[in-house]
Amino acid sequence: MRSADPSPHVAALVLSYNGRQLTLDALASLARMVYPACDLWLVDNGSTDGTSEAVAAAFPTVRRVRIERNQGAAHGVCAGMRLALLEAYDYLLVLNNDIEVDPAMLTEMVRVAERDPKIGAVGPKCYYFDSPQTIWSAGGWLRFAEAITRERGQGETDRGQFDRDEEVDYVNGCAMLIRRGAIEAAGLWDPIYFLCFEDADFCVRVKRRGFVCYYSHRAKLWHRVSAATGGYAPGKTFHSGRSTAIFVRRHGSRRQRLRALAWMLLALPAAFLRELPRRNTRAVAAKLRGYLAGWRAPLPAPPAAPAASHGERRGSA
Repeated sequence: MRSADPSPHVAALVLSYNGRQLTLDALASLARMVYPACDLWLVDNGSTDGTSEAVAAAFPTVRRVRIERNQGAAHGVCAGMRLALLEAYDYLLVLNNDIEVDPAMLTEMVRVAERDPKIGAVGPKCYYFDSPQTIWSAGGWLRFAEAITRERGQGETDRGQFDRDEEVDYVNGCAMLIRRGAIEAAGLWDPIYFLCFEDADFCVRVKRRGFVCYYSHRAKLWHRVSAATGGYAPGKTFHSGRSTAIFVRRHGSRRQRLRALAWMLLALPAAFLRELPRRNTRAVAAKLRGYLAGWRAPLPAPPAAPAASHGERRGSA
């Protein structure tokens, strides 16, 4: 239930697919946040391991959205966004389920977002869960290469080198605070991306609508990288390749498309040689199949945001 607190109201949407214990741990962490006006939502993306029932038992106040069949991360987020927007929240906080957050994370993210109504999306400083002082992402860059995104500071020990709030190309979807107005302008996350780069695609669309993406250095999160989606495995590499091609087609100029193709032609043989002694060349072949599938896939328009079901709107939306 929405509180009467005058702070901007946030719906925190935790996406889960067959990650019962990860999800319970993430919700326990999120429940310790000190921000006064946040509702926790679970978006159960077709889990078959009893995630939804376990959450209902452990966290009865968490709102649950059940999707019967997993159609990809972006499809699940899109469904959760659609329902939360009908309740006129000021911000949506999209989250992975393989995270642990600092209690002040959301407070710091909202603080940055409230500085300027043109800040459409905010991300925290993300660390590796198993190496708590090693940065995984301090915001990111977008590029047209064998992969679309590059995380700032990845693998660096945190010595304060990213201790300033600043504009970035994009913020990672493991924790993205999004202004309601930005979603209304740019649309929802696009389910054409089954996995990978749906966050980058959304950030590009937000920026084209006149908003910016920001990194909040005091907001902190620890990420179990690839715990939910796996490492360099055929299922993941297929969707990574497919999403890369779709992103390049949708957002790239002719020159950027050619650059991305050249990068892919260089990267795949290198990946094959790297994975050969690991007996994992199937993952490389899957990435090539995905890339080709992405070049052939139809490109419908991203889904639009629904209108709020009632007129009451709070401050910064």
